[in-house]
Amino acid sequence: MGYFSDHSKKKIVILLGHPDSGATLSREFAEIYRDAAKQSGHKVKMFKLGDMDFDPILHKGYKKIQKLEPDLIKLQEAINWCDHFVLLYPNWWSTMPALLKGLFDRMWLPGFAFGFYKTGIRGHFHVWKRMMGKKSARVFVLSGTQPFLIWLFFGDYTNEIKMGILWFAGFKTKVSRMGPTDHNPPEWLINSWRRKVAKLGSLAE
Repeated sequence: MGYFSDHSKKKIVILLGHPDSGATLSREFAEIYRDAAKQSGHKVKMFKLGDMDFDPILHKGYKKIQKLEPDLIKLQEAINWCDHFVLLYPNWWSTMPALLKGLFDRMWLPGFAFGFYKTGIRGHFHVWKRMMGKKSARVFVLSGTQPFLIWLFFGDYTNEIKMGILWFAGFKTKVSRMGPTDHNPPEWLINSWRRKVAKLGSLAE
């Protein structure tokens, strides 16, 4: 789909953030993005949340860091490797699925995503380093209801992932909101989403 010089080819990590790694619209869009990116010469690694094995619960909060499971370490290594991070998930109760939130709770740690430093007189002030400052991200959020209506009644339901998680770590993030996906949306609407996802995959955006 389109021509890219070697310099413009990117290393992409796709995380399918739906707990069900089977046939879902989230999975279909993840695969469309992956295939379009590969056809344009980008390098792609894809992870499926539903296939990953890890404990999503912080049993002691952050008082004691739990040892990371191999699947979380592999995802961390891939995110360090990539230029562009792509995340797709369904909007449930104006936020991400609990398992996906647990993944970020467990692996979005100091030394990986960010770092804290003391500064000022006697070190009373804290600043943080955004470890992912040279990377970009694209988030696809699929909702059963029209995205504008969710925003109208409940506010920005993507702020948690865009600002609280990705921006905090340094990612330059863009969000694509898609809906309504419930009650058999018309084929023309789904096809328009497919074309958009394919175009973004081809451009690695």
